[in-house]
Amino acid sequence: MSTDHTALVSKVWNYAHVLRDQGIGYGDYVEQITFLLFLKMDQERAGLLGEPSTIPAAWRWDKLAPLAGDDLEIQYRHALEALAREKGLIGTIFRGAQNKLTDPAKLKRVVSLIDAETWIGIGVDVKGAIYEGLLERNAAEVKSGAGQYFTPRPLIQAMVHVLSPRIGDTVHDPACGTGGFLLSAYEYMKEHGGAQARDRTAQRRLREQTFSGNDIVDEVVRLCAMNLYLHGIGNGESPIRSTDALAADPGERYEVILTNPPFGKKSSYKVIGEDGEVDTEREDYEREDFKFTTGNKQLNFMQHIMTVMSSSGRAGVVLPDNVLFEAGSAGEGIRRRLLEQFDFHTLLRLPTGIFYKPGVKANVLFFDKRPPRADGKPNTKALWIYDFRTNLHFTLKKNPLQTSDLQDFVACYQVGQMGKRRETERFKTFQVEDLLKRDKLNLDIFWLKDESLDDVDSLPTPDVIAAEIVENLQAALEAFQAVADELAVKR
Repeated sequence: MSTDHTALVSKVWNYAHVLRDQGIGYGDYVEQITFLLFLKMDQERAGLLGEPSTIPAAWRWDKLAPLAGDDLEIQYRHALEALAREKGLIGTIFRGAQNKLTDPAKLKRVVSLIDAETWIGIGVDVKGAIYEGLLERNAAEVKSGAGQYFTPRPLIQAMVHVLSPRIGDTVHDPACGTGGFLLSAYEYMKEHGGAQARDRTAQRRLREQTFSGNDIVDEVVRLCAMNLYLHGIGNGESPIRSTDALAADPGERYEVILTNPPFGKKSSYKVIGEDGEVDTEREDYEREDFKFTTGNKQLNFMQHIMTVMSSSGRAGVVLPDNVLFEAGSAGEGIRRRLLEQFDFHTLLRLPTGIFYKPGVKANVLFFDKRPPRADGKPNTKALWIYDFRTNLHFTLKKNPLQTSDLQDFVACYQVGQMGKRRETERFKTFQVEDLLKRDKLNLDIFWLKDESLDDVDSLPTPDVIAAEIVENLQAALEAFQAVADELAVKR
């Protein structure tokens, strides 16, 4: 059995290159690894640990692994079809499953790779690292697919650190992707849980009652469910649901929200708000808890998060720049609500070059839920903004974001003692009274001089410039479309 998970990732990944040359994409390969690995580990749990198998006898690993040729392909295809109809974790992982390794020789090679290891003997953290290594390498080499929901690990870790989830908190991600935020929170809570982290009852609660998430893409939900399973999270049921988080108020409330909703400004649905206005799209969101009508997906995610936070909840949310300055009653109204009804205390302005979509300008909004004040004043006293963008340049390969790059922000944040915050060159405070007076309540605030404006050699690379031009044109077209839709509704 291999004990070096780096070597094991390389072994499994090397065959991915062979498959790619034969027309099978990385995403499909990781998906098939998910199916086969779950079947193999189910057999090991039954044989080595004496736990009852969760897989119907006809579709277990011992019925699959010895086969070859057409018999193997037929058995595997029928197993996927049958397991997709199961409930619980099995149904989540195999939902909509299809065999993408239709060549029996290729399928046999992957089955043999899985069968050569005793996975149950590999530590939980190592198994998770192997799987995340595959997901990360997939995201790094494919600009679509996994890349669209992959948030840089250093950013995730910094967000988790400053929110400091504690054992006993519930942690939720309404757009969970492969589970990066949930897993980072799990590791943090184990490491910083003190005596609770060593208590069996608290450990069980941490694994079984703490984490939950949604994603709208079945394939992503599958990967996330498997990722959490390999880390020992869950109680036989999947904590991840394949659903559109924006479709309805789920009813549950959570202490900690960590999320990076999908990029893309325009929602593909119609939203009917409390004010009765309608954006004409393909499908309706009838949410009484949404105070403002908008087709902007990120603004709707903000409203959803405001709803699902517990009465003392706290949130860290990655959102694009347009949320800070979006014109119209919805954008301005949501920003006002954020300042007045919540404690919107920190804004981290992110640099370009850290996401797989080039040219994206994004921020992290940190805010806490608070009851209305007796004096009627805003719950936000001051917004602290950390400019991690101006004169900072990153790329995915040559100069990727590192954990050390965010250490100054974490230090400035003053976790647990925000009253000790002090202004620095990159960290400034803005009083809420002044923010509420700004035209259209624009929170797109900056103060550092951009050296690239004076130095042509410091300009972004042509692909980043082109991507920003395309984004600006798309934003302009969407704005015109919104006007056209509104005029059509008013006829």
